[in-house]
Amino acid sequence: MSLTLATLIPGLLLVLLGAPLVLGHSGYAALLKALPRSQRATYVFFTAGAAWFLYNIWHLSPADFGDYRKLLFVGFLIVAVLSFKCVPDFLAVRGLCILVLMGAMPLLDAGYMNFDHWQIVFYKIAVYVAIALAIWLGGQPWRMRDFVAWLFARPGRARSVGGALAGYGLALCGVAFTY
Repeated sequence: MSLTLATLIPGLLLVLLGAPLVLGHSGYAALLKALPRSQRATYVFFTAGAAWFLYNIWHLSPADFGDYRKLLFVGFLIVAVLSFKCVPDFLAVRGLCILVLMGAMPLLDAGYMNFDHWQIVFYKIAVYVAIALAIWLGGQPWRMRDFVAWLFARPGRARSVGGALAGYGLALCGVAFTY
C-alpha cells in the first residue's frame, strides 16, 4: 500500500463519519443509536472481522506459531461461532473494533521507517487514536451506546464532533497528496 493511499483511507473514513453529523442527518443519528445492538450490523461487522482474523491466522509464518496454525484456526473459529450464542450483546461494536485493529496494520506498515516526510505524523495520529478506541471499546462495548447517547443529548454537540471529524479527515485528504 502506498503512503498516499494509507493517508487517504483514514481521511475519507473520517469525512464519511463526520459529514452526516455536521449536516444533522436524522437517519444517520438513528443508525448510530441502533448500531451497538443491531443484529444486522453484528452479522456484517463481526463476521467480516472474524473472517479477516482467521485468514491471518491461517497464513501465519513458522516464526509466528505457524506450526500450530490449524489448531489456532479451529480454536478461534469456535470462539467466533460461540460468540453469537454466548455474548450477543454489543457484538457489532466488537466486530467494528476487530476491523479497526486488523485494518490498522496495513495502514501503519505503509509508513514504517519512513522519515522523509514530516506530515506522516498526521495520519498516524488518526490510526493510533482509532487503535486506542478499538481496544477500549472492545473491552467495554457498552461505552459506544453511552457515547452515542451523550453525542445526541444536545443538538450542537453532534455537529461539533462531526465538524472536528470531517475537518481532520479533509486535512488528511489534503496531506495525502503532499508526499
